[in-house]
Amino acid sequence: MNKIVDTHAHICDPLFDEDREQVLGRAQAAGVTAVIAVGEDLADARRNLALSQKHPLLRPTAGLYPTHLDRGQADQMRAFIRRERRRLVAVGEVGLDFWVVQEDSEKELQKEIFESFIALGKELDLPLNVHSRAAGRHAVALLLACGATRVQLHAFDGKASAAQPAVEAGYFFSIPTSVVRSRQKQKLVKHLPLSSLLVETDSPVLGPTPQARNEPANIVLAIKAIAELKNVPEEDVIEALAENTRRLYGDLNG
Repeated sequence: MNKIVDTHAHICDPLFDEDREQVLGRAQAAGVTAVIAVGEDLADARRNLALSQKHPLLRPTAGLYPTHLDRGQADQMRAFIRRERRRLVAVGEVGLDFWVVQEDSEKELQKEIFESFIALGKELDLPLNVHSRAAGRHAVALLLACGATRVQLHAFDGKASAAQPAVEAGYFFSIPTSVVRSRQKQKLVKHLPLSSLLVETDSPVLGPTPQARNEPANIVLAIKAIAELKNVPEEDVIEALAENTRRLYGDLNG
């Protein structure tokens, strides 16, 4: 059986506090064998580590969301990642967000902090789980300039043309469950090779239904959408996604 991995989910979100065990049970019933649990700050990182001890399905990461424009927080996060390196599967989420951050001086600080995490990922040989809202082209350019090699661009909102240099560099693009209703994501899937795709839910957001809580079990909807858009059998998509995930993250099911 091929392994289905939700490569980007905020499972530490308080929206899951009342029924997290049931949510993860539904994910397993849907065929999910691992969930990469991303975070936005130090509290999330600590919580993801604790949750991964309780829930074997989870694979924890640690990162600083790009709207946190604080060098001190970034320093603390890098120290935490170094300390917990053996327990983490990625640095994330980190990146750029020009939707929220629009002042030039703040954009430069955001780039500086992102560069520091790119360097850390290279130093520790950890993949980067990257946020790039309204900044896809800029994020790709910075990753390439810094020599990043192990990269997941999560919920990429740019055009396929902006993604092409990343495809050529061997980066991966994770398609969220919102692909069922997003024309931009559908266009991206049509234009990118299957060998560059991963799947994610970004739970509790980016679900198939706007405003409704998303959860990892919905990952099967993203897989079905990719199969339809690529006009290939779902089993072929699942097999390709499993191989792509293994190439970036290694064996998450061991």
